[in-house]
Amino acid sequence: MTANGMLYPRPNRALHISLWIAQVLLAVAYGGAGFLKTFTPLPDLATSMAWVAELPGWLVRFIGIAELAGAAGMILPAATRILPGLTPLAALGFVAVQALAIPFHAMRGELGMSLPANLLLLGLSLVVLWGRWRRLPIGRR
Repeated sequence: MTANGMLYPRPNRALHISLWIAQVLLAVAYGGAGFLKTFTPLPDLATSMAWVAELPGWLVRFIGIAELAGAAGMILPAATRILPGLTPLAALGFVAVQALAIPFHAMRGELGMSLPANLLLLGLSLVVLWGRWRRLPIGRR
C-alpha cells in the first residue's frame, strides 16, 4: 500500500532498475546542460550553442536553472522518499522542454543535429513519467 491508500502489484525489479537508469541518465543529461547554461559566460556558450546568441541572456539562464532543478527532481525525491511525487513532475517538465525544443530546432533548420537527442530525451522522460506516475510510483517515507 502507498501513502494514498492505493494498492499496487508487487514491484517488478527489472522495471524498477530500468526506471532508475532512465532517471539517472536524464539527471546527468539535463544537469550537465543546465550547469553549462547557468554558469558558462554567454559569449563562450554561444560558440557551442548558436541559438544562445539569439535569445535574451535571462532566458538562457532560466532554462539552465530549470534544467538543474529538473535534474535534482529526477533523483532526490525518489531517493529520499520525501515528496516522491515530484519525480514524475520533473519528468513531465522534461517532456515539456522537449515539446518546445523540437519545433524550436526545426524552425532553425537544426533537426538533423538535434532530433535524435531530442527524441531520446523525450522518450526517456515519457517512460519515467509513466513509470513513476502510474506503473511503479515511489512510496513516501
